[in-house]
Amino acid sequence: MAQYVGVSTKTIRVYHAKGLLPEPPRDASGYRRYTAQDLVEVIKIRTLAESGMPLARIARLTAGSPGDLRSAAGAAEAELSARIDRLVETRGRLRELAAGNNPFLPGEVEQQLRRLHDLGFSDRWIALERDLWILAFATDPETAHRYFADQAEAQADPVLGRLYLDCDRAHDLSPDDPELDDLAARIVDASLARYPADELREQLAGAALPQLVQSSVNASSPAWERLDALIRSGLRRAVS
Repeated sequence: MAQYVGVSTKTIRVYHAKGLLPEPPRDASGYRRYTAQDLVEVIKIRTLAESGMPLARIARLTAGSPGDLRSAAGAAEAELSARIDRLVETRGRLRELAAGNNPFLPGEVEQQLRRLHDLGFSDRWIALERDLWILAFATDPETAHRYFADQAEAQADPVLGRLYLDCDRAHDLSPDDPELDDLAARIVDASLARYPADELREQLAGAALPQLVQSSVNASSPAWERLDALIRSGLRRAVS
């Protein structure tokens, strides 16, 4: 049987074990005796298996109508196409990794993070931003894109960029350092000049994503935590 059909004897035994092919009775010498119809059934099973059809479906299909087979083949093709799409996407991500790119962030975000080195930001700040952008883009891509575009524009501005740099360098200050009060006042003034009062009120109301990002920032530095409190307090007074 195996030689006629071009499969191994182990494969024939699997077909028996799975209930795809009834096991024939043995003759007086203990050999199984297969018929021509058995050969036809094995050819059908092998052909369907080689086309990617799961063995669990094959028994039902070989006993069904041609329409059943066409329907199952269409479903199997759709599943295979979806699997191919996922594999192509995975290959693309692996190529990005091999090229040294960050697969977790849009390309423009990674480019901006690399530019921060030239602008004078610390490795600590850049690493923190990278993690926070990964979090933001994974949880709320639309909002993250909007915040990213706004921040990239601000960091490129000489005056606003200076405020970001001062925030970076405030990381190791004591929470009681008066520099924090001065920095908070400058940030409040810049925010009032840059954003409408309604937008600032909305930010202070605490949308989920900004709250999550800010809590992560505050947890990394007591000075940053106090700076955030001073900024919020100053903005609330200004827009209330």
